Amino acid sequence: MKNKHGSTSGKITAGIILLIVLSIALSGTTFALVYSMVTVDNNVFRTGVIDINLNDGKPVIEEHEFEFRPGMAVQKEFFLENNSTWSVYYKIYFRNVEGGLASLLRITIAIGDKILYEGTAAEMTRERVAAADDELAIGERRNLTVTFLLPWETGNEGQGQLLAFDLCADAVQTKNNRDRLFY
Repeated sequence: MKNKHGSTSGKITAGIILLIVLSIALSGTTFALVYSMVTVDNNVFRTGVIDINLNDGKPVIEEHEFEFRPGMAVQKEFFLENNSTWSVYYKIYFRNVEGGLASLLRITIAIGDKILYEGTAAEMTRERVAAADDELAIGERRNLTVTFLLPWETGNEGQGQLLAFDLCADAVQTKNNRDRLFY
């Protein structure tokens, strides 16, 4: 029996020693893993700034500036400027559209001869308008034209109606955004 106890206590001692060695090894491995995940030398992360100037915040058309009649067209100039830290994709749209002329006036937004948007104010929402095909570089200012046209066929339907809206522009950085996603 003495032999049996000596053998059992030897196994227990060997098991305890093995448990201690494994615990030390696990602790060392855990420390090394945590240290390697926490310490990453010589990496610099910067965030960019998206800052666009839409016509210095001034409206493109003033209230009571024009009284539209069938067949009448009005052209107004405005600008979009990129004050961001990176080139951007942009889109121009209307928000808070109100009034009976929202679905009657035909609106065209263009850069020179290139048309960015054509439709009614009611249709020109952020969700419906796509990003422009080109990008706006850092510091670049783009001059645009908006044309408001009340078609001849409107007749008396637009009489006494108005249109109110907020002209808006959204921009997203071009870097890592090939699909021109606006969030």
